[in-house]
Amino acid sequence: MFPNLIQAAIPFFVFFVLLEIVLNAWRRIPSYQAKDALSSIAMGLGNVGVGILSKGLIFGAYMLVYQFRIFELDYVWWMWLLLFFADDFTYYWYHRSAHTIRYFWASHVVHHSSKNYNLATALRQTWTGGITGSFVFYLWLPLIGFPPLALVLMQSISLLYQFWIHTELINRLPKWFEFIFNTPSHHRVHHSSDVKYLDANHAGVLIIWDRMFGSFIPEEEHPNYGLTKNIETFNPLRIATHEWWQIFVDIRKHPRYFWQYLFGPPGWSHDGSRKTSAQLRAEQKSTA
Repeated sequence: MFPNLIQAAIPFFVFFVLLEIVLNAWRRIPSYQAKDALSSIAMGLGNVGVGILSKGLIFGAYMLVYQFRIFELDYVWWMWLLLFFADDFTYYWYHRSAHTIRYFWASHVVHHSSKNYNLATALRQTWTGGITGSFVFYLWLPLIGFPPLALVLMQSISLLYQFWIHTELINRLPKWFEFIFNTPSHHRVHHSSDVKYLDANHAGVLIIWDRMFGSFIPEEEHPNYGLTKNIETFNPLRIATHEWWQIFVDIRKHPRYFWQYLFGPPGWSHDGSRKTSAQLRAEQKSTA
């Protein structure tokens, strides 16, 4: 049995958040707001708490599928290497889908709901992602033969990697590193609410997937962070559920468009009162 890396890393998360606060104050980078940071930390703690239940469900699903595995993959070095690439590839497509399918966006939007970009924002995690089925993207991995325990560990490693890239203290890293790996520069673009940057740089660890599949945008102007329409609340419960509630309201008012409001792109509306990312880009291009 492998250790729970996320729970073990909590003291390190707290230490580096405090260190960033000190360094930002010294360099006069205004990236922290007390209420916002506390909301992010509350979301992170809630994610850990909910995860105690949801991770059992997810691991059970992995184990069930694993019973029908196609190959027998042992705990050897090349299995870990293959799993790293397979997991990161899967994360890319899950993450990209979470920005293009409202059902998954309803959970993922939590992570984008802060107008600040710092290490505390990295802790702003969903409470509903596990129980609403985001793990289905990963079911092909135990089906191939990757052991569920190894998969869960690799997912934790990916999440740990993504913690440090939520910072403005690091500008650019060496070109070779920026070309292969996800970095603070690439991820700042991902968290931007600017139309030109929307739905870009979905990488977990390797930015090569974005380069391969056409979703890479380099950082140019300094991004503005948050949502295209911010929720203006620090209440963790509202942060966790606001998009689910809006989906309920949309479907209740317009049941004819049930499928589109649930599984269409975020921002879709039957009357054009809200805009998707594609519509916002088209609108910006037409007025340029």
